[in-house]
Amino acid sequence: MKTIKALRIPLFLAVTIVFQSCCVKENAIVAHRGAWKKNNLPENSIASLRHAIDLKLPGSEFDVWRTADDSLVINHDAHYNKLLIEETNYADLIKFELSNGEKLPTLHEYISEGKKNNKHTLLVCEIKPSEISKERGQKTALMSVETVKKLKADKMTCYISFDYEILKQIRQVDQKTVLQYLEGNKSPKEVKADNINGVDYHYSVFKKHPEWIKEAKDNNIILNAWTVNEAADMDWIIASKFNYITTNEPELLSERLKEKK
Repeated sequence: MKTIKALRIPLFLAVTIVFQSCCVKENAIVAHRGAWKKNNLPENSIASLRHAIDLKLPGSEFDVWRTADDSLVINHDAHYNKLLIEETNYADLIKFELSNGEKLPTLHEYISEGKKNNKHTLLVCEIKPSEISKERGQKTALMSVETVKKLKADKMTCYISFDYEILKQIRQVDQKTVLQYLEGNKSPKEVKADNINGVDYHYSVFKKHPEWIKEAKDNNIILNAWTVNEAADMDWIIASKFNYITTNEPELLSERLKEKK
């Protein structure tokens, strides 16, 4: 009896196949700042990212700032413990722990954790516009992309921003990465013209412009809505068949999706 050898796909290729299929997902859950709320974890912490990955969620979002001494750190607000991140050195920021005892994570640490035992969860990297200058924000974006590439996590990472120029800057150095715009002031056709892959808008924008849902689908533009936390809003987005739904309530959204099946 002849032995049939199993088809072996290299791990890096398998991961690439999983994450490059992101554009064809339907109603996929993105944990907003990680899966933090149910277990009272700090937002944007390593623990909230780990929980999102352990739940096998399709995506987990996080926010990047650059410190005064050029460290890339993960935090939502411009301030951390009343210190303006962009005007503070990293060593001074980590004097203050997160509520679970973690230190403020760097992008390098966050992406490194995001790679561990992760075959399902897309890392959704939001580059925060600088409060100092447009140019500073764009440099932060390029440094972030460089860090992700050095860690060989570019196939499992996409980028979002409220600053359109940041996305265009990233596109200049990476023609393949997935980019999504957050501000809500451009139609799907407009972002497509600039080689931006998706519109990731507050759900109220799509209620105001329902025609953009069809326009996005007709033009193969990714549809993502944030931050969808109420059951009624979830049901509306689910019925509209978005690609992604960003939420602080991934467990509730998972329940709503199961009920609809």
